[in-house]
Amino acid sequence: MKKLALLGALALSVLSFGTSAADRPLRIGIEAAYPPFAYKTQEGQIAGFDYDIGNALCKQMNTQCQWVEMEFDGLIPALKVRKIDAILSSMSITDDRKKSVDFTNRYYNTPARLVMKDGITVGDDLSGLSGKKIGVQRGSIHERFAREVLAPKGVEVAPYSSQNEVYLDLAAGRVDGTLADATLLQDGFLKTDAGKGFAFAGPAFTDPQYFGDGVGIAVRKGSKDQLDALNGALDAIRANGTYKQIQDKYFDFDIYGK
Repeated sequence: MKKLALLGALALSVLSFGTSAADRPLRIGIEAAYPPFAYKTQEGQIAGFDYDIGNALCKQMNTQCQWVEMEFDGLIPALKVRKIDAILSSMSITDDRKKSVDFTNRYYNTPARLVMKDGITVGDDLSGLSGKKIGVQRGSIHERFAREVLAPKGVEVAPYSSQNEVYLDLAAGRVDGTLADATLLQDGFLKTDAGKGFAFAGPAFTDPQYFGDGVGIAVRKGSKDQLDALNGALDAIRANGTYKQIQDKYFDFDIYGK
C-alpha cells in the first residue's frame, strides 16, 4: 500500500508539473545571428540547431517555448531582470558566467578557432598574429580570450555586435581574421561564397579557463526546479534519439563531444 501511495504521489506530482508548465510558456532568449545554431530564414522565422533543441526540450517538458530574440550581450542582463526565463543561445559554461547564472549540463561542445586568409601562418606560439586585426563578437568568450591572450601578442581586437558583421568586414578586408566557434566558422562562413580564399589558421583553442566545459542553457541563480527539469529533458531527448535527429540535420559529426 505504501508503494502504491508513493507511485500515486509521484504521478500526481508529474501531472501537476506538466499542467503548470503548459500554462506558463518558457521564455527563452536567443540571438538569431549565429548560423547554423540560430539564424533567420527568408520568411523571417528563427531556425537552427539551438532553436530545434529548445523546441524539443519544451515538448519533452510539456510546455510551450516563447522565443525572445535579442543581441548576445543583452541575454544575461535580460535573464537577471526576468525578461526571459532561460538562455539557449550557444552560451559556453564558464566560471565567470557561473557567478551570474546557473547552467544545465552541456548540450554541445566544440573548440574555438581562428579564420584568416588562406596561406597565413600563425604558428602554435601565435607569433604570426602580431600587427593583425581580429574581429570578435562583443560579450563573447572569444572577445575575452582575444583581449587577454591575443592582444598581448600584438593583436588589435575589434568587437562587433554580431558574428555576421565580422564576416562582412573580414570578406571586405577591414579585419585580418576572426576568432569564434569552429563549427560556426565552418558552416557560417568557410562553406559560403564569402568564405572562399579563407581557412582555419593556428591551433584549436580549448582552454577551460576561457572556453569552459561546453555549451549549456543558462537560468537564473537558484532556479533548481527549472534546472532539474531542463537537465531531465536533455537526458530524455538524448536517450530517445531526438537529439541525434536534430544533430544530423545540421552536422555530419557528433557535436555533443566527449
